[in-house]
Amino acid sequence: MVRSVVARCVKQVFRQSRGLHTKPLSHESSIAHLLDQGPKDSERVVVNGFIRSIRNQKQRSFASVGDGSSLEPLQALLTPQQSERLSNGTAVRLTGSWRQSPNPKVQSHELHVKEVDIIGYSDPATYPLQKKYHTPEYLRTMPHMRARLPFNSTLLRFRSDAIAAVTSMFSENGFTQIHTPIITSSDCEGAGEVFRIGASEKELGSEGDDGSFFKAAKYLTVSSQLHLEALAQSVGKVWTLSPTFRAEKSDTARHLSEFYMLEAEISFTQDMEDVMGLAEKAAQSIARNLDSAVSRVGKELLQSTIGEEEIRRRVGGMLQGFHRITYTEAIKLLQTSTHQFEYSPTWGHGLQAEHERWIAAQVGGKADISVPVFVTHYPRAIKPFYMLPTANTADGRETVDCFDLLVPEACEIAGGSTREHQLRPLIKSMQAKGMIPGPDPSDEDLGELRWYVDLRRWGSVPHGGFGLGFDRLLGYLAGVPNIREVVTFPRWVGRCEC
Repeated sequence: MVRSVVARCVKQVFRQSRGLHTKPLSHESSIAHLLDQGPKDSERVVVNGFIRSIRNQKQRSFASVGDGSSLEPLQALLTPQQSERLSNGTAVRLTGSWRQSPNPKVQSHELHVKEVDIIGYSDPATYPLQKKYHTPEYLRTMPHMRARLPFNSTLLRFRSDAIAAVTSMFSENGFTQIHTPIITSSDCEGAGEVFRIGASEKELGSEGDDGSFFKAAKYLTVSSQLHLEALAQSVGKVWTLSPTFRAEKSDTARHLSEFYMLEAEISFTQDMEDVMGLAEKAAQSIARNLDSAVSRVGKELLQSTIGEEEIRRRVGGMLQGFHRITYTEAIKLLQTSTHQFEYSPTWGHGLQAEHERWIAAQVGGKADISVPVFVTHYPRAIKPFYMLPTANTADGRETVDCFDLLVPEACEIAGGSTREHQLRPLIKSMQAKGMIPGPDPSDEDLGELRWYVDLRRWGSVPHGGFGLGFDRLLGYLAGVPNIREVVTFPRWVGRCEC
């Protein structure tokens, strides 16, 4: 009895405490809400934000205020005395009344300020984000500050909206969201471009220290696929959005050392169309969320530097049914084209970025939209060990049931396959790739992939999945030419700020 009374009291106190911390002040609104819907009480409006710019006249001053909720700032009308210590970057709380603007084409209403509270002063002599154009290269030197710029904060909100959209899509289709490990024991892709985990700085050089922490080599993950395969056998359909790492020394607009991958795995399917259809649905759920009729972020991205026409071309194409073409057909198209490629397209070799751009433009390009293109059935020799061989090929060439998803500019944004789910064929594939000795490898020979092979020993089922470069997709849809602008704190070869 006493225990139940105490429990009820604790719950009541918790609910009251949580309410105090989460209940917003009735007279405070985000700038986006004020611009869209106006305040509840026009005589008592409180705005928290940062000064984007200040313009002083003899009788009055005009401040542009932003809080990250909208690309468009709020205009505040102050007296010269109220604006004396205001400068770009200063954090303020402004209290005033909501009045119609004399220039409604610019903004329908403005805030007539009665009280100014400076929350955080910004020294105008040293503040690095002045009211002028800053190059992306300059802004990358201060990723901790650049998100305060209107377009960069718009990208943050776009990312948040995209995560919400794709989460809803997977939930509605019966998927279980999974958190996979970042530290792994194997290189999933087999390319060797992994970051190795070492001992802590404190222990380096100490007596008896062998430079490792886990007593064997471990790495930062390059993909969650192998772990998703294990968990898909438990709940059927799984997905994750998690950081991945590549120690690839590529200094291009498409590559990062740390980036996010959207990955999914489905059990009880041997049809690659199921996997491609899921990848298509995931990408479209994000694009559909950019409908400018209902999305503030969508409207704001149409104002980006790349231009409204190009954004509509990309988003419109993403909402169409994706094109499909085999690798062999793609090679034939490349070889018969009149375009001069730096690398000659050859069957059995991987597609270069210039090949992918050409295919995306020629196969998916139309007058007013750019439709993504699935390239399927690559040669078995150039793909990882776990992919399922194609059952029947017309020309006798060995291919696997896999695909890459191509779009203009960004090139490949996703890849997937059905997996080899039988034990003996998987072992033979690993032997053919030189991963394990033959003809009858022991558990010791299987090394760090023993657990993965175990998945084929007990109750294995046909399955498949894909990985989608989340940052690449967002950059493509937002019209951002360099992936380093989509990621808050980008890391690439030679650079790791903050």
